[in-house]
Amino acid sequence: MNTVNLKITGMTCNTCAKSAQDALNALAGVKASVSYEKSQAKIETQGVVDNNQLLKAVESKGYGASLVDAEGSVVSNSGSSGLHIAIVGTGSGAFAAAIKAVERGASVTIIEGGEVIGGTCVNIGCVPSKIFIRGASIAHLQGHHGVAGIPLNTPKLNRKAMVLQQQQWVEKLRHAKYESILENNPGINLVRGLARFKDATTLIITAADGVETELKADRILLAAGASPAIPNIPGLTDTPYWTSTEALVAEVIPKHLIVLGASVVALELAQAFRHIGAEVTVLARSSLLSKEDPEIGTGLMQVFIDEGINVMVNTSPKSVSHDGKTFTLATNNGEVSGDQLLVATGRTPNSAALGLDKVGVKTDSRGGIVIDDHMRTNVENIYAAGDCTRQPQFVYVAAAAGSRAARNMTGDNVAIDLSVMPAVVFTDPQVATVGLNEQQAKDQGLDVDSRTLELENVPRALANMDTRGFIKLVAEKDSGRIVGCQVLAHEGGEIIQTAALAIRNRMTVEELANQLFPYLTMVEGLKLAAQTFSMDVKQLSCCAG
Repeated sequence: MNTVNLKITGMTCNTCAKSAQDALNALAGVKASVSYEKSQAKIETQGVVDNNQLLKAVESKGYGASLVDAEGSVVSNSGSSGLHIAIVGTGSGAFAAAIKAVERGASVTIIEGGEVIGGTCVNIGCVPSKIFIRGASIAHLQGHHGVAGIPLNTPKLNRKAMVLQQQQWVEKLRHAKYESILENNPGINLVRGLARFKDATTLIITAADGVETELKADRILLAAGASPAIPNIPGLTDTPYWTSTEALVAEVIPKHLIVLGASVVALELAQAFRHIGAEVTVLARSSLLSKEDPEIGTGLMQVFIDEGINVMVNTSPKSVSHDGKTFTLATNNGEVSGDQLLVATGRTPNSAALGLDKVGVKTDSRGGIVIDDHMRTNVENIYAAGDCTRQPQFVYVAAAAGSRAARNMTGDNVAIDLSVMPAVVFTDPQVATVGLNEQQAKDQGLDVDSRTLELENVPRALANMDTRGFIKLVAEKDSGRIVGCQVLAHEGGEIIQTAALAIRNRMTVEELANQLFPYLTMVEGLKLAAQTFSMDVKQLSCCAG
């Protein structure tokens, strides 16, 4: 009779412990008892039982497992025993990679040069911005809902209280999703400092006090994220402009906010500040969301105008000045003045300080690290994932890339497929897209047709008394196979994943039109949009049968 102890990570309840226990006891010659409270399994084995079988039995249920001694210290893990992986960055891509690498038997060192861990999303991106947008939307709705019998109200806002609550949630989520993982996963070690390459297997880490140490690793993953891009406009750097980082924690509402930029971050924050009472002017170098289907930008621009936002398209600043109170921008379309300026013109990969030239890692013209679909750079054993690469800058892309990179660094061979990648802009109405728009499809040589369904034809939009926007489907003419979907609609982000699944499963518009959709939901608009390829939906009864 032999005794083996395992440390199990990822369990959230006693049911999880029973699941792991059952998986272990299903093995011949094994008698196991799993404790959720201790995150451990005590196992008695008879005969010859491979420890890797024990580890893999637990991992098959979705939990991490490590062999530990009687005192609880890690002895070894499954998979690539002894492999050491260094990860530069502590965002979603980095943590997804670290967790997966430890599950597969590696020891991991993650390196953070900033004051807090967690990267952009939880600290200064997705989480605080969506909390701000939610609050701003509630404030706006009180004065613009249009429902009879409920008096309109312009609330008196306490921006300081909004920011305080927002940042409390940031701290809670950072602890739950990042800090607690470090506390509970002994296979991941955090080192603080700025990392740069010495050679292809060695990083030099400079701590805040200037002390330098060297770290050698079998594999290195670069997941360093990105920072706000600051355009080269005369006078700009001498002014107290905001980036999204400062805007999200600003405790004072500007009287007139000038927003430089017309992509995702610029438009989300422009509308949110308008919703809490600021005058807003948006300066767009070309059009709104110029990379999307033109109907998207046109439709969203009308929404902004209707809400009192001044949108200046085809406008570029020539200079910026600040006299202590007022920003003044000289542009090709005249002078624009306001008491605050938000610069939201994209993000730049954090690659410049990594010393990539020391090892010959290739980058593009923006500084994005060049990788293949396996997250491999051109240098053996060096990988990269997330916003520091040329991948789309979405947190879920970074996480997916990080986990796949970890698998590949520990002996697997998996690629990331971004051909069906849903994306959402959290304006109201939301912009949601997946697959190809008409022009992109034609550029790829596809013979396509499209239909655009105005939301006045969607019963839920009528019930909401909000018919702003549309749903557009793009499909191959001959086969009817759906290749793209563009949505401008309230809660459009809740619609787009259904379209993504339809595209992933190569559905035709006829097949989508014949699906059952629950009545009085916005996603029913997808069915109606599919039906427009073969009928006039205005002639249908209410349930779109």
